[in-house]
Amino acid sequence: MPLDLDRTLRDTFVARAEHHPSLASTNNRAAELTARDGPLPLLVVADRQTAGRGRGANRWWTGPGALAFSLLVDGRTIGAHDGRSPLVALAVAVAVVDAVAPLLPAQTLGIHWPNDVMAAGRKLAGILIEVLPDRRHVIGIGLNTNNSLTDAPAELQSTAVTLRDLGQATVDQTAILIELLKGLEEQFHHLCREPQSVAARADALCLQRGQTLTLQAAGRTVTGCCQGIAGDGRILLQTSGGTEAFFSATILPSLEACR
Repeated sequence: MPLDLDRTLRDTFVARAEHHPSLASTNNRAAELTARDGPLPLLVVADRQTAGRGRGANRWWTGPGALAFSLLVDGRTIGAHDGRSPLVALAVAVAVVDAVAPLLPAQTLGIHWPNDVMAAGRKLAGILIEVLPDRRHVIGIGLNTNNSLTDAPAELQSTAVTLRDLGQATVDQTAILIELLKGLEEQFHHLCREPQSVAARADALCLQRGQTLTLQAAGRTVTGCCQGIAGDGRILLQTSGGTEAFFSATILPSLEACR
């Protein structure tokens, strides 16, 4: 069933939308559109990305049937004030969990700080947020919906998962997009008025708690036991020198229970 943009515009807070059969990157396209006047939020959806991006130098695989989109928003309208940047990605992750949870009632869903949504121990969705010079935010979401890992690169087949592979059925892309956008609007409302509630929900969904994590941050490599997510969105590690909190870091691929 093709994506219904008219229905999406009618039922969500999105003001404008574009749908492309193929794009290099929905985030890149959304950033390009900042030069044009028009109401926000602006939604850019692509059936296929040829150069989808993750954090840093990472790429995001958009297999046939996946849902890939970016939302261009004014950071001031979503509560993305100075000091709240980590909370924006967590608010988006919470919205993704809430949108897919009814489709996966038997699966464990949660968040891997800073920007991944996990299901059954594997990556279901990734989030990339880019802040533009005018403080507009490009919020990119890649959600594995009707694609299958049988089509994925070999290195992803043991680490990622899709709704189709978990549920053995295709999902209504328009319906899940609408639910996700409604969830984003709700989380942005919380971010404006009670940002601590966003952090608390993300902390409750944090699957890394009690795991030994190794982080690279500000030129340091730090290993410690994850204590969850703080009220400002930072991840907490109990290290040999005490508890440390990090706004931004790269987590190295190592996950084991704390001793």
